[in-house]
Amino acid sequence: MQPILQLALDHENLARALKAAKEAMAGGADWLEAGTPLIKSEGLDSVRALRREFPTATIVADMKIMDAGRLETECAAKAGANIIHVLGPASDPTINECIEAARRYDAKITVDLLGLGSTERMVQRAKEVERMGAYSVCIHTPIDMQMRGQLPFDDLKAIVSTVSIPIAVAGGINCETVVDAINGGATIIIVGGAITKSPDARKATETIKKVMATGVKVEATFFKRGSEKDIAEVLAKTSAADVTEALHNTGELAGIKPIVQGVKMVGRALTVWTYPGDWSKPVEAIDIAEEGQVIVIDAGGMPPAVWGEKATKSCLQRKLAGVVINGAIRDVVNIREMKFPAFAKLITPVAGEPKGQGMIDVPVRIGGQYIRTGDWIVGDDDGVVVIAQEKAVEVANRAQVVVEREDREMAEIDDGSTLGNVSELMRWEQLRKKSESKNNDKQ
Repeated sequence: MQPILQLALDHENLARALKAAKEAMAGGADWLEAGTPLIKSEGLDSVRALRREFPTATIVADMKIMDAGRLETECAAKAGANIIHVLGPASDPTINECIEAARRYDAKITVDLLGLGSTERMVQRAKEVERMGAYSVCIHTPIDMQMRGQLPFDDLKAIVSTVSIPIAVAGGINCETVVDAINGGATIIIVGGAITKSPDARKATETIKKVMATGVKVEATFFKRGSEKDIAEVLAKTSAADVTEALHNTGELAGIKPIVQGVKMVGRALTVWTYPGDWSKPVEAIDIAEEGQVIVIDAGGMPPAVWGEKATKSCLQRKLAGVVINGAIRDVVNIREMKFPAFAKLITPVAGEPKGQGMIDVPVRIGGQYIRTGDWIVGDDDGVVVIAQEKAVEVANRAQVVVEREDREMAEIDDGSTLGNVSELMRWEQLRKKSESKNNDKQ
């Protein structure tokens, strides 16, 4: 079986899913999948729409069936699906019902091994569903695990030698990792965001198909997830706004503003607590900090200044990434000339005195956020955001997803759409208005 490229349309908007599908099919995609978010948002009309638009294509319905196997399989098959996904953790009777129902409609069942926990359990379940008559199994690293840097290839290697039915693989597949998927033994390659979030889905599809045919990887800038060692590189592709969105619109250091416009700051924090105007510990921290760190100073949010031109020049010598000051800064003309990422609450011409009070490497609270040495700091013209070090991998990857999504949305707007159409604001607003109107009528 030649490797098949299956496009996962994990949209919540049918019109946008169809647009991406048309581009990808023009680029050589083999199968089209109505992803679970699309089915939940638009119902099985999404499958019907794909069947109308692509009458000869293989249409996959990612139903993730867990119960009512016969009914849900029949619904998907009647809507036009050729292949229907059921979850591996579903009961044996449910999976058997799905397989028997699919046969009546000349459809097939893929069992998604998502949620089984261990590789051993996945191997066992793959063998069981093959005996039941499943068409294929799917090795699937879910999005929320991808955000933590996990990929499906270890599980794929463990399962490929245990069953003879086709094996699909999904989770973080792009123009680099698709080679690993094929070399690992997968025959159905499921790709989502690397195509659907690309500004040019046709070109992205063509690239992946070429890689599948040649086995020569193409380096990907986006659509891949980093690990602990990649945090700085991933965050460098994002903005403070992207990070706050990844943090569910939290994380901002309220009141802290950029002193230097047009520069970006990414690095781990080295925290300093000091009294207003006492610049002794902030300056000491410069010599303690490691290359690439951000000095984060809590000076009580008050003047006089604890930072100026000479401290900034010292940071450049030490190759530090920036400074954040809950307090006052001065010499801003000179600091701006140096293009050093500096953020502060206040600007003042008045310098403080080095009295030696305060502490380095202690937790501080700035702008409503708790910050420790080792937490990640991102700053730009919009302000400063902190990421707890325990969540840094996940948040960095989620912030990159925001960038990827917005790149695609911007391309659609450039193509003649608008933000309102892309996000379907009126659709949800009308539902709210209707609900409010009914409630008012009852009152």
